Amino acid sequence: MSQLLAGKRALILGIANKWSLAYTIAKAFSREGARLVLTYLGEHQKEALESLAEGLNVEAAVPCDVTRDEDLEGLSRALGALDGPLDSVVHSLAFANRDDLTGDFVSTSRDGFLLAQNVSAYSLVAVARAAAPHMTEGGSVTTLTYLGSVRVVPHYNVMGVAKASLEASVRYLASDLGPSGIRVNGISAGPVKTASARAIKDFSSVLDTVAKRSPLRRTTDPAEVADTAVFLASSLGRGVTGNVVYVDSGLQIMGL
Repeated sequence: MSQLLAGKRALILGIANKWSLAYTIAKAFSREGARLVLTYLGEHQKEALESLAEGLNVEAAVPCDVTRDEDLEGLSRALGALDGPLDSVVHSLAFANRDDLTGDFVSTSRDGFLLAQNVSAYSLVAVARAAAPHMTEGGSVTTLTYLGSVRVVPHYNVMGVAKASLEASVRYLASDLGPSGIRVNGISAGPVKTASARAIKDFSSVLDTVAKRSPLRRTTDPAEVADTAVFLASSLGRGVTGNVVYVDSGLQIMGL
């Protein structure tokens, strides 16, 4: 069976540990023949990333704090130093202060609001700007979002607003980059047991609700999200841009 991403190069941001959706996506991309460029946040994360990267088709690992313009410039230089174009980007980055997730949304601090927007939404714009010049043959940019962007989800708070901003950015970037043959999409994944998800209060009850109320009566398998990312990055998704694809066992269609 032919590999869907054979000969392609993919930049993947957001691998923190083995539970990260970005890691599951990296495994799927590697399985489908892609060469991977991974990023890490600081030297403490570099060792963990090197361990996780064993067995993957990793071409390079680059330090990148997306809140620092100099790091983004360094990422762009590193991409430019590689032999051949960049074909796809996977953006799986989000952060908010724990205090802004546990209280009422109306109590969100100014600094907490801006931090969530910077890391979770603006970073997609900044990464796209750094990567696009190296996507000389077009390609795909995919980000990860969640239902809390369009519906109120208890304890998601400021992150839901940041994800709404992220999804709007997907549409504007799709319009800007489309003439260059670059497609931009989001995957709205159902709740998955990641390290960041554990910061959400009563997360286990969220999983229970999904299993009871979603049409498929089960939670989301991370491999389903990864396979959708492969589809969007491959030629099979060549006509899809500016969209948010739901991979959540159908929960988004359910009412009260």
